[in-house]
Amino acid sequence: MKPLVLTVAGSDSGGGAGIQADLKTMLALGVHGMSVVTAVTAQNSLGVQGAWELPAEAVRAQYRSVVDDIGVQAVKTGMLASAELVETVAGLIGDTDAPAVVDPVGISKHGDSLLAASALDAVRTKLLPVATVATPNLDEVAQLTGVRVETEGQLREAAAAVLSYGPRWVLIKGGHLPGDAVDLLTDGSEEYWLRAPRHDNRHTHGTGCTLASAIASQLAKGESVPEAVTAAKEYVTGAIAAGFALGGGIGPVDHGWALQRGDS
Repeated sequence: MKPLVLTVAGSDSGGGAGIQADLKTMLALGVHGMSVVTAVTAQNSLGVQGAWELPAEAVRAQYRSVVDDIGVQAVKTGMLASAELVETVAGLIGDTDAPAVVDPVGISKHGDSLLAASALDAVRTKLLPVATVATPNLDEVAQLTGVRVETEGQLREAAAAVLSYGPRWVLIKGGHLPGDAVDLLTDGSEEYWLRAPRHDNRHTHGTGCTLASAIASQLAKGESVPEAVTAAKEYVTGAIAAGFALGGGIGPVDHGWALQRGDS
């Protein structure tokens, strides 16, 4: 049977990020994707025009419905919007015997806030402690820890700050730094520096969602965290290289790039 992966995230009506990106990634990587919708957004290539979170009861019901009947080999979280949803989802993950990839989504690619300021503490104290891997970008690191990274050498400090909240591993995404796209994966003792060439392509909408979903997909296949993250980074690098224009703003990465080339 195919590995089973569950995304708990918001809907992106433009199809480039959120549960749409997650499910496309899971399909491309050969796992069965399932979804718990936490919020509905009205968004396109130009930004987020509106967002409506679902009641915690609806999120809990979706999660239990899937996990109690079908089961799951990995869970991935994205936009959780409010403290109540963060706490609800953290409780559900804590009761699920499967690795969890937490993408602590705070701000969209366009600078739109996707997480209430009051929810940050819940992310720190409830969600990060149940994460197998947390995957913050540099803006999210600053939001969560106050550590501002401007050079590659500061990635270690950022990782230590996030690990202090309890995730088993943290992947600090240094994509906003100049030079090569470098990420640091560490559990506090082992360190993996992941480098990829920077592609001159502004169509990068959905990168974070895609990476977290790719990690969850590889974990569901039984890979170790370092193996899963390495494979996911390779997949996302290809997807960014194949990113395409859509609408009048920032286009999405191409989730099906490897399928179209016949490599998968």
